[in-house]
Amino acid sequence: MNTQLQNAVALKKERKKTSSLHRFSFLSEITKHWSFYVMVLPGLIYLIIFNYLPMFGAVIAFKDYNPIKGVWSSEWIGFKNFEFFFKSDALWRVTFNTIFYNLLIIVLVTSIAILFAILLQETGSRMRTAFYKSVMLLPFFLSWVVGDYIVYALLNVDQGLLNGIRHFFGMAPIQWYGEPSYWRIIMPLAFILKSVGYTSVIYVAAITGISSDYYEAAEIDGAGKFQKARFITIPLLIPVIIILTLLSLGKIFNGGLGDWGAFYTLPRQSGVLFSTTDVIDTYVFRALRTVSDIGMSSAVGLYQAVVGLVMVLISNYLVKKYDPESSLF
Repeated sequence: MNTQLQNAVALKKERKKTSSLHRFSFLSEITKHWSFYVMVLPGLIYLIIFNYLPMFGAVIAFKDYNPIKGVWSSEWIGFKNFEFFFKSDALWRVTFNTIFYNLLIIVLVTSIAILFAILLQETGSRMRTAFYKSVMLLPFFLSWVVGDYIVYALLNVDQGLLNGIRHFFGMAPIQWYGEPSYWRIIMPLAFILKSVGYTSVIYVAAITGISSDYYEAAEIDGAGKFQKARFITIPLLIPVIIILTLLSLGKIFNGGLGDWGAFYTLPRQSGVLFSTTDVIDTYVFRALRTVSDIGMSSAVGLYQAVVGLVMVLISNYLVKKYDPESSLF
């Protein structure tokens, strides 16, 4: 018994000593690289204020929120706020649209961005590469309100550019804002034009980090540009592709990869187009504007966050089983 007690005491002391060493190591690491941690600090503060502190507001989803009583004094009503969404006729429509558009956008934007990144690396001129990057990045910095005017200038029934071209060739004009089927193509195209430039720049940076020794060895073996891209560039980009895809999957239930403004502005809130352009965020926003029930909106927001987290965990688990080094955590 005494021996067991002595072993337990010794083990406890060893754990305490190890914990102290880890704590000392962490503090010494911060002291040694303090300048880098200072640079990280603004982003960390931003995340805490706008991402972590609002998580306490999730309790509103389970309450009959009254602004006068406040969050904690409002009446607790359990899952009644969730009934607003889960018993709605629009549940499957907006859920399908949200998943369909986001998955399609992830695949298309990733594929086209990788293609553009490889082409940019083959231009052979820094000036031309910088010019192409600037042109491709420009749409990313334009708001969806500006994008709405551009799309309207193209699709306007009477004076739109596309109908003007159709009229020139003797074809009948198309009611773009009255035909839901066309928007299955228009919405992904809008996201591609806006996002491909920014995403391709990320892949260009990743390609720049690939050692030139691989390409020189491939050239000695007689490999062409297509073979170098297929057997060197793309395989070495897989870890970056996986990480960016996992991060995108976390936003899959949040409008258009976290940017639901496109679904709200581009279709101009045309009720005829709701069958193909209405996503969870636009549906909740209209409901909040009409009913002014914050509890219901919080319930759907919590639903989106939980499903997004589950999708990231599942995807990361599958990636970890296939390639542990490429997983996010």
